[in-house]
Formats: sequence, C-alpha cells, structure tokens
Amino acid sequence: MRSLVVCICLLSQISFAQKADSTRSFHIALGTEIVLYSTTMYALNDLWYKDYPKSSFHWINDNSNWLQMDKVGHATTAYQVGMLGKDLMEWGGVSEKKALWYGGLYGAFFLTTIETLDGFSEEWGASWGDLIANTSGTFVFIGQELLWKEQRIQMKYSFKTSEYAKYRPDLLGSNFLQQSLKDYNGQVYWLSFNINAFKKTSLPDWLNVAIGYGAGGMYNGNPDEEGTHREFYASLDINLRNIKTDKKFLDKILKILSFIKVPIPAFKLSQNKLTFYPLHYGQ
Repeated sequence: MRSLVVCICLLSQISFAQKADSTRSFHIALGTEIVLYSTTMYALNDLWYKDYPKSSFHWINDNSNWLQMDKVGHATTAYQVGMLGKDLMEWGGVSEKKALWYGGLYGAFFLTTIETLDGFSEEWGASWGDLIANTSGTFVFIGQELLWKEQRIQMKYSFKTSEYAKYRPDLLGSNFLQQSLKDYNGQVYWLSFNINAFKKTSLPDWLNVAIGYGAGGMYNGNPDEEGTHREFYASLDINLRNIKTDKKFLDKILKILSFIKVPIPAFKLSQNKLTFYPLHYGQ
C-alpha cells in the first residue's frame, strides 16, 4: 500500500497552498498537482522500483494474493488521494464542482500510472484487480459527495510493525517506511462511520464507529501458505476532519492526517478467537 508516500507528498504541497483569486485559481491548483505528481513518481521509483529490472508490458492475475489486502489497500489509497486532491483544488480557489471531479479523480489517475509502472516491471505486472480496486475507491469518495455532499464513511489505514518482516525483508521491507508500504501483516484497513452524519445524537460530531480488515501469517503473497489468516476488527474512531481549531494550518494538518485510524481500544476476531486491545494501532 503506497498511500503513505502519496500523502506525504500531498502534505508538502497542500501545506503551502494558498487561496487564489478566481482568474488564477485553477492554474495554481493544476500547477501544484503537476509538481505533486512528479514528486510522488520520483519518490515511488526510489522506494519501490529502482532495484528491479524492467520488462515489456505484461498483465498478471494476482487477485488471490495477500488475502486481498493489497486490493483493499489500492481502494483506500484511491479514496484518500481523491479526498485530498479535492481539498487541494478547493484551497486553490477552484469551484466545488470542478474540485470534486478534477481532485476526486486524482486517486484513479495516480494509481493507474503506478499500475502502468508495474506492468513494465519484471518483478510485478499490471493487474485488472488493482484497476478495479482503484476505481472502486475513487467512486466511494465521489459517490458520497454526490449523494450526501460529505464523507459519512471514510476509508482509513493503520500500521504496526509485524513480526514477519524480519524473515523476508526483501519482500516485506527492511525498515519502517518500506514495511508500512509492503508488509500487509502489519496493516489494517478501516471503514469509519460518522455517527451524527446518519442520525443526530448528543455524541460529539467527531466520534466515529469503525470496522477493519487485516491479515496475518503471510511471508509471501500465497494465500494457501500455512498459517495465513484473515482478521476482522471493531473499534471507535475520531474523525479528525470534524475537529475545528482557530488555526488554519492546523486544520489542514488534521485533514491530511485523517487517513490514519486513530489508536483507540479495539476488538479483533481471528481464527475463531476474540481479542481485546486497550490501545490498537495496527495488526
């Protein structure tokens, strides 16, 4: 899952984005997107592709790999990049309708480019499953904006270093940043539901209920490897986008960090066993 790289690059651009007048807004936002795109592609190449040989473009069927954790990761990345892309366009002064479509399609555009790079990599290959996941995540975001004009259900991510990476650092990563992208054993993907968006209560607007999906026991992508298992989570969450401060810069930072599931007590169901975590932030 490569959303961490993308969100870091978005952070570097959005942090300095300023409101522009209407005659310059679109060009400023578009120029920022081009810089963002170039920066992200450079970072991904340095972290992901540079050590692997190139090949002619080819397709692979990896839909059963990693117990579909990579597919959920693609959808979550597309969703989050689309949401931050819309934020970027709005901060550039672009109209709401243009911001939704130009920014909201950001995720699908980014990840389609990455899928193309995969297709030319001997180590991987382009995947129809990935493209479907990318499109799904993008339209989870755009669909909610069209239906509700807000994100009542957010797709989120959490990570904790797993015990498996040390056995396969070549595949699962040799340091924290690489593992946060490559080690699906330590990742959990969440659907975070805003309670008051569906039914107004006396609870604070920032309180969410979240359900998560993870997997473990994976030394490689083979779903039939002994010990691999699925994991299901239930927890509360904090909607950082609904927390308002008197500092505009801080509000931006909270929006950007909203892709992370806030560490809060959680239940995990896996291998017919229910486990309670007093403070949960990853697998």
